[in-house]
Amino acid sequence: MGATSGISKSEVSRICTALDAEMAAFRARPLGHVEFPYVFLDATYLKGRVGGQVVARALVVATGVTMNGDREVLGCAVGDSEDEAFWSEFLRSVPSRGLTGVRLVISDHHLGLKAAISSVMIGAASQRCRVHFMRNVLARVPRASSEMVAAAIRTIFAQPDRSAVAEQFERITVMLEREFPDVTKMLTDARDDLLAFAAFPLEHWRKIWSTNPLERLHREVKRRCDVVGVFPNDAAIDRLVTAVIVEAHDEWQVTDRRYLSETSMARLRQTESAEIPAPTRARRRLAG
Repeated sequence: MGATSGISKSEVSRICTALDAEMAAFRARPLGHVEFPYVFLDATYLKGRVGGQVVARALVVATGVTMNGDREVLGCAVGDSEDEAFWSEFLRSVPSRGLTGVRLVISDHHLGLKAAISSVMIGAASQRCRVHFMRNVLARVPRASSEMVAAAIRTIFAQPDRSAVAEQFERITVMLEREFPDVTKMLTDARDDLLAFAAFPLEHWRKIWSTNPLERLHREVKRRCDVVGVFPNDAAIDRLVTAVIVEAHDEWQVTDRRYLSETSMARLRQTESAEIPAPTRARRRLAG
């Protein structure tokens, strides 16, 4: 925009101000209309100017699946890094808008993020993204053995029920111990977070054991932001990124197909007291 477009700087400023207000309203909108048993968290990086220098800016996004099986964007923020303070501030802002009922948080294993989840999402189980975990494992395995190791670990996730998942996990860790002790240690250390999905309905497993759905949203954000290259400031990042995210959010609201079926969500309700770790009864408000 500018002289070549026939729009004055003051008009551009007015348009941006109005858009900023609209995007800020979306980021601050209430979330108390329904419970969100599943929450996905992840970050990606964009380039922006801070203090006259081009630096990496962390974009964090949270999406959720409602008790009706629909998806919504819960929030997004731009900051200096993925450290615990940044994540904690972001996570506290979400329950303050009414988020309730969270039973499982799906994310990568960033140390700052994990610490923030533990301190803010009190009572919710944590699922470590199996895709990210597999990448971390294969980085420690010789190329010639990578497919064998990957195939062995995948069998853990191909079981028909929770007990079979646990049994196969033990078999695989024993099998890999002699030749790949580092992998066995990684599996053992990550066991609880890696297998958290198994406490939930079988129909949900493929949708909740990784952050892939959120990564697809990140790819669209990056595709649109690549046109800009380097953003002049965080306000410009917020403006474009939120607009892209709102677009995805609105598309999810009008689709005829739920992310998770009503039938399977009914089973989630039925298993709440017997199998699924829940922080409290009733609405289970998160610590703010």
